[in-house]
Amino acid sequence: MIKAQVLVIGSGPGGYTAAFRAADLGKEVVLVEKYESLGGVCLNVGCIPSKSLLHTAQIINEAKHANELGISFGDTKIDIDGVRKSKESIVNKLTAGIQALAKARKVKVVTGHAKFLSKNQVSLEGTDEVIEFEHCIIAAGSRVTKMPMFPFNDERVMDSTDALMMDDIPKRLLVVGGGIIGLEMATIYDALGSEITIVELGGQIIPAADKDIVSPLLKRIKKNYANIFLNTKVTKMTASKKGIKVNFEGKDAPKTDTFDKVLVAVGRSPNGQMIGAENAGVNVDQNGFISANNQMQTNVDNIFAIGDIVGQPMLAHKATHEAKVAAEVICGQKSGFDALTIPSVAYTDPEVAWTGKTEKELTEEGIKFDKGVFPWAASGRSLSIGRSEGVSKGLFDAESGKILGMGICGTNAGDLISEASLAIEMGCDMSDIALTIHAHPTLSETTAFAAEMVEGTITDLMPPKKKK
Repeated sequence: MIKAQVLVIGSGPGGYTAAFRAADLGKEVVLVEKYESLGGVCLNVGCIPSKSLLHTAQIINEAKHANELGISFGDTKIDIDGVRKSKESIVNKLTAGIQALAKARKVKVVTGHAKFLSKNQVSLEGTDEVIEFEHCIIAAGSRVTKMPMFPFNDERVMDSTDALMMDDIPKRLLVVGGGIIGLEMATIYDALGSEITIVELGGQIIPAADKDIVSPLLKRIKKNYANIFLNTKVTKMTASKKGIKVNFEGKDAPKTDTFDKVLVAVGRSPNGQMIGAENAGVNVDQNGFISANNQMQTNVDNIFAIGDIVGQPMLAHKATHEAKVAAEVICGQKSGFDALTIPSVAYTDPEVAWTGKTEKELTEEGIKFDKGVFPWAASGRSLSIGRSEGVSKGLFDAESGKILGMGICGTNAGDLISEASLAIEMGCDMSDIALTIHAHPTLSETTAFAAEMVEGTITDLMPPKKKK
């Protein structure tokens, strides 16, 4: 019998943050992780390895375009084993760092698949070990959604985890799903030499973002990829010696085509039904989500839940904030999850980022707003790095001028969006942003220019005509 004041199930960004915060506040903590390596999906087979490979892709693409600057590096030679080792070394450094932090905080790490026996006990599947706890934080995360009609038993049909293994570089790759994960993986494989085809069931790539924000990305990848089929469905996949034969249903798509490999990236499913939560009396819905209040408490008073398992958006930076709330509430502090905005980023080329309300959401909710759009073709910094396709868009309340949302497409958009997130949390209006002196020439000043476009004070472009 292992005893803990706080048990944390899952060691992803949410899980290890919850464990470490609870330990810092004086609790005896046990952290259970199903796999040998700490860090969860994000560190091992998600955020971190994909960003490492996206950096590799960026270097390849910059080398290709260096000719435009009068520089030639010669032919690009790709050592796929070297690429894989570089990615793995980064992952290993980070997971080892988490292990060291756990040790320094005296957090007991246990390997195994935890399943609830009751509201105060879990067992480790396949063993006779039992952990008894006073409080538990469920951070069991999510898994890749696998469509049963696709032949995943064939190694040529991949999910995102398989794709990150980089076993080889297929000549022709089909990516099923035009969301963030699919497009990021397409960015990597395109740079490494694959011919890319994207198929998306909806009418635009990255459906959650506004169409005008993803438009610069769409225009750029259309030039590089073999095909991008929107409003198109994959109805069947058949494995053969020649490759994976795919049947399509859509206006512009062929009836069939054959690819060397297929990546299926159609979302993730929460793991709520895989931990025996019902034995503890925890409510789990039919999709596997566990509901929690803004103290991250479930319907069982001593059991909390955070991260992917409590619902959208399934993002690591949401999970870490929820984790601190759960740990602090358990330790008697007044804490709650009350974020006004959670930014989203696609680390494509160019990057797409948005925060707060989108234009689509504001329209659907009937909220009157003013919009300021600044094209990066008028940004000296953007032109100086050879990337003019970007755009920054600010959305402001029509009466008060308060910022409601922002979308950015362009180089480093994921870093730039934080200013808008802070502005939303601080309740800033367009003047607060426009009157903040931004360094010149920078990409960050495009957010101020977007606010100036609404105000009519822009001088880097002709100000838009005021509505009568």
